[in-house]
Amino acid sequence: MTGGGVARVTVAAVVVIDFLTGTPVMPLTRPSSSTVPASLWEEPTDLTARDLFAGPWGVEHTPDPQAVYTFVRPKSGGRNPGVVVTDPLGRLWHVKQSTSSRVGAEGPVEVVMSRVLSAVGYRQPPVYFLPSFTIADASGTHTEGGGRLRLDDAAVLKDRGPWSWQDNPFVGTRPYKGLLAILLVFNSSDLKSSNNTVYESRRDNRLENWYVVRDLGSALGESGALRPKRNNPGLFERQRFITGVEDGFVRFDYHGKQPELIRRQITTADMTWASRLLGGLSDRQWNDAFRAGGYDEASAARFIRKIKANIAQGQQIDRRSRQASGLLAAEGFVRLPNW
Repeated sequence: MTGGGVARVTVAAVVVIDFLTGTPVMPLTRPSSSTVPASLWEEPTDLTARDLFAGPWGVEHTPDPQAVYTFVRPKSGGRNPGVVVTDPLGRLWHVKQSTSSRVGAEGPVEVVMSRVLSAVGYRQPPVYFLPSFTIADASGTHTEGGGRLRLDDAAVLKDRGPWSWQDNPFVGTRPYKGLLAILLVFNSSDLKSSNNTVYESRRDNRLENWYVVRDLGSALGESGALRPKRNNPGLFERQRFITGVEDGFVRFDYHGKQPELIRRQITTADMTWASRLLGGLSDRQWNDAFRAGGYDEASAARFIRKIKANIAQGQQIDRRSRQASGLLAAEGFVRLPNW
């Protein structure tokens, strides 16, 4: 399937095997109604006008950096520290705080990734970055190190549970494979179904089930399945992207979770489609996305330079593989020169 259409069906509950451990994963939560349309991607007809600093939810949903937030509970799940808090407006926020761990901070990466994905048409919840915030808890009122803040507002988006990479309404479609291709441009390694969420959306008087890749922080670094270093410009710059083409499928230097999602799945046409989407973003929009994640100009410039190099590879892959295949079509695998 190509272009702007996606299947309008709901996902069934299934038992999935975790390919790293061989253990069964519990059945997925079924979306609330079989009559609710499913949505993964919508063609961004206004791509050049999209605001990658405020994001798709706009300034009205932005957390107030001057507010005092009230502690509700510690964040559950994941390796990063964090808390759940309310702001003076009564809004609930999930804060993923930065960590001094050797693997690097997830929060800034997650905000950048969310801004880019939403800009090119993929569904995303409201996420923002604050370098610090003031919290009132049992020990008093004090300043905490910040990170990614995700708004939890059931009136806007209701969490309906996880969805599986292997079983969903979109497997095999161009938007689904394009999503995987885009994640690989950023060297996202944490491709596991527990990071995916179905949201019931009630925006603009429409009800849809949004299929969202939500926890996006394990990217912009090295590729690996066991705690790879992320948010590291030096490692990201050295990481290879596309290594060749085999029988029309792109080969990637990917060593993250669930490699079967990547191996012999993404065609050169899929990669070109995804890269052209990303290539439609302006320099200003790229800089705004990293500014939204709290990056300084020098670090942002290094990441953006490598991202654009990956996009250029993706844009050229279909044409270059056709040219190379015409000359070296003996074995089916084509190692593209200088890549």
